[in-house]
Parts: sequence; structure tokens; C-alpha cells
Amino acid sequence: MIMARIIALAMGYLLGLIQTGYLYGKSKGIDIRKEGSGNAGTTNSLRVLGWKAGAVTFAGDLGKAILAVFLTWLIFHGKYPDAVKVLELYAGFGAVLGHNFPFYLGFKGGKGIACTSGTILAVCPLAAPICLILFILAVGITRYVSLGSIIVVCTYLLQVVVFGQLGFLHMSGAVLTEFYIASACFTLLALWQHRANIGRLLHGTENKFGAKKEKDHV
Repeated sequence: MIMARIIALAMGYLLGLIQTGYLYGKSKGIDIRKEGSGNAGTTNSLRVLGWKAGAVTFAGDLGKAILAVFLTWLIFHGKYPDAVKVLELYAGFGAVLGHNFPFYLGFKGGKGIACTSGTILAVCPLAAPICLILFILAVGITRYVSLGSIIVVCTYLLQVVVFGQLGFLHMSGAVLTEFYIASACFTLLALWQHRANIGRLLHGTENKFGAKKEKDHV
């Protein structure tokens, strides 16, 4: 199944290269990377170009991960029915990598939370409601998008382990273990991408959503 993993990861990466925020900005004559925080994600698009741009960017980044997962299922569900969920995670992770590190933009993209959310929704929808509720509560109460994003990826991993142990994921043995590891990769990458934000949160200097100098977190 090594080749299947590579194909899923590569397909996800190629789809992840569709930088929705950057492309939307270009259609308006603006290079989103040179405005606001310089990030190509949802929050910066929202702040620089408005709510419509933020919604389009989020939908596009969410959708490309979902598409990567769907195509992977389409290709491999017949050949690897017991492990296709793991391959779907590889595709979703590839989409996050393509979004975060697009080679044609100097490997500078977003932070992958919208793509991660799309992957969660497509691969493990059981985890999506709690992730969404906690994100809304965290951002609504604290106005820290970064905190909400961190809570999403950590909560997702925790739920995956719980669901897996309870048998809700319908996987076992090495396949389930690999699913845990692949899920942990999303969490670890998101934490790495938010390392500066974590530092500011710990020191009480993180920018809040809506603040003039807010940093992009999605």
C-alpha cells in the first residue's frame, strides 16, 4: 500500500496548491501576501478584502481537502476497503501541505486549519460537531482565532483516539494505529505552524480577532 499512500499524498498536495485567498485577491488586483499579515489564509483575506473574500477563501480551502479525500476514496475504496480511511487522511494531509507550503509561492501559504477542517469533515464527521462548537466558543469568548484553531486540532486528535478505542471508526490493529499516527500529524503540524501564536498566547500578547494588527491564523 506504499504506492497508494504516495499517490494520495501527492494528489492532496496538488489540490492544496489551489490558493483560494491568493487567487481571489489577484482577481481584485491585490496580492494578499503583501497585505495585512501577509498570510494567504481565511482570516487575512477576511480582514483585507472583506467578508465575501473570507467566505470564498474558507470554502475553497475547505473544499479542496474534501475533494482530495473524495478522489482518494473513489480510487482506492475497492482495492483497500479496510484501509481507505487512512489513505483519505494522507490525501487530506497532502492538501494541508500544499496549502501551507505551495512551491510556486515560495512555500508560503496559510496555516492549514481550513484544510484540516475539511479533512475532519470528510474523513471523521463524528468529530466535526464538537470541534466546531469549541472553536466558536473559544473565538467568541476570547477573540483569539489561534486559540480556537489549536483547540480544534487537539480536540480532533483526542476524539479520534476515543472513537477508535470505542470501535466507532470500524478499524483495528495496524490500520487503526496508522490512523492515529496520521491524525497526530495534522495536530503536530498545526501546532508547529502556530508556534509563534502559542508564544504570544502564553505571554498575553496575542492579537485578537478584529484588532487592527491581528495576525492570520487560518
